[in-house]
Amino acid sequence: MDMKKVLAEAVDAAVRKAIEAGKLPQGEMAPVVLTVPPQKAFGDFATNFALQAARNFHCAPRVIAGAIQEFLDCPSVEKVEIAGPGFLNFYLKEDWLGGSLRSILEKGENYGNLPPKKGEKIQIEYVSANPTGPLHVGHGRGAAVGSALANLMKAAGYDVTREYYINDAGNQMHNLALSVNARYLELFGIPCEFPENGYHGEDIKVTAQRIKAKYGDKFIHMPEAERLEQFQSIAKEEKLAALKEDLEAFNCEFDVWFSEQSLHDAEKIYQAVDELQEKGYVYEKDGAKWFRSTAFGDDKDRVVIRDNGVSTYFAADIAYHQNKFQRGFDRVINLWGADHHGYIPRVKAAMEALGYDPSRLEVLILQMVALYRNGELVKMSKRTGKSVTLNELIEEVGTDAARFFFIMRSMDSQLDFDLTLATEHSNDNPVYYVQYAHARICSILRQMEEEKIALRKDCDLSVLKEPIETDLIKKLNAKGEFFDEESPRYKAAALKALQAAKDNDCLLEVSTGGVYRGYRKDFYPGPWLLGEWQKMGGKVIITSDSHDIASLTYGFDEAAAAIKAAGFTSVEVLTGHGFETQEL
Repeated sequence: MDMKKVLAEAVDAAVRKAIEAGKLPQGEMAPVVLTVPPQKAFGDFATNFALQAARNFHCAPRVIAGAIQEFLDCPSVEKVEIAGPGFLNFYLKEDWLGGSLRSILEKGENYGNLPPKKGEKIQIEYVSANPTGPLHVGHGRGAAVGSALANLMKAAGYDVTREYYINDAGNQMHNLALSVNARYLELFGIPCEFPENGYHGEDIKVTAQRIKAKYGDKFIHMPEAERLEQFQSIAKEEKLAALKEDLEAFNCEFDVWFSEQSLHDAEKIYQAVDELQEKGYVYEKDGAKWFRSTAFGDDKDRVVIRDNGVSTYFAADIAYHQNKFQRGFDRVINLWGADHHGYIPRVKAAMEALGYDPSRLEVLILQMVALYRNGELVKMSKRTGKSVTLNELIEEVGTDAARFFFIMRSMDSQLDFDLTLATEHSNDNPVYYVQYAHARICSILRQMEEEKIALRKDCDLSVLKEPIETDLIKKLNAKGEFFDEESPRYKAAALKALQAAKDNDCLLEVSTGGVYRGYRKDFYPGPWLLGEWQKMGGKVIITSDSHDIASLTYGFDEAAAAIKAAGFTSVEVLTGHGFETQEL
């Protein structure tokens, strides 16, 4: 049972009954919006409907609120109170809690998901590593963040497509073929100079050994060009299969695997360049074709077709992103590494030149990952002597721990991944803390099964009356509207915001509006936040977010007292001459 929907319908019905009874004049109905008050004293749900409808009904908000209070017919409501200028606070009966908990249980894994949103298709592209070798820990961060973002947006009701862009064209693939060729010939004792830009990983040797085991010397006497073509195809498929296997082990799924080579085969790259040229954004110089990116703020124009007629990587990206919009995506989100930061405006410029709104393309930058073990930086893999692979990380700390550590820090900051902490069996390890809680819950369920205690759908949930039980049920039904001002996570975010405000010489607003309108018991910000701001040497101003004369200076004396209690000696006042300091 969606109590918000039930209450909204009950309020709507109450208004219509009040109109029929002549207690309210005719008027256009305003939407009924229910919120969860931050303080228990203000009930389980609240609405500002009466204030929003006052103009439509040409009636005072408290009169509208009183009519709703009189005609409300909702069995789940214990009482209704009018607060401030016309807010309605609803207090629910205890039996509602049991019903709401039963509804949560019925939703199962779909609990918390929002209804599907109509009309907006979103594509998220992430990882997209070259299929030339194993994924490393940096790719792991992109995989964890990208899949978490896709999962969240799906749960929020968005139509999300998860896509991997396979860079299977260009020099890197040719170098892959040359590398495998050199290792293959070595197995037969045939001298071969290893390519200058070749791949030296052990995985290349393994690929060559597999080719020998399966095909023997079949390729020895084959023309080199043909042999390289064969090796490129074999190696690509093998690397791509291994890459998919690692991502699957990391619980990272994709709906589409898009091949760059398909753009070349269909001549989409040259078509995109021709279209830009027709629009006047591509010109020829020194035998090459240049995109006029300076017209969109870039520091210099960029080559899209080299003087030898070969397209650049940038040209392929233009065609690829054009293809994304041609497939009907309303928003395109890319997750790129930190080394691609300067690349963003070029791609956006190309999309704008092709006639697309550049704001529809959003690029999220992932910073680097540094691995630490026992306080020391881990630079190399013990197994290969190269970068630590995602597969090795999974083997050492597990998929769940790796994903947790990757996403517990903001993507725009460098991540120091503590391998020792990730495997530590203590509450200092956040993953262990969560997993231990899960293990305890599983243990309780197992003991219930052993004692023949069954979880029945018809069990009496009304016995859950302890404050800690009812608070938890209410939070579960709040759909994310609660936040804990005492939580370490909130405080860390708040301090970061305060520092940014201080760096930009901002004032901290102490607003009395929430108290006036009945949503809060106390002014916000609270004592802790005010105290931290005072330590930083910040300045404060008192406001009311007033929507009427009565609330213009409501609670200013009380707010001033709270500010003084936090250690401030003055506040800022906006006058006709600008901001002036007033002593408390």
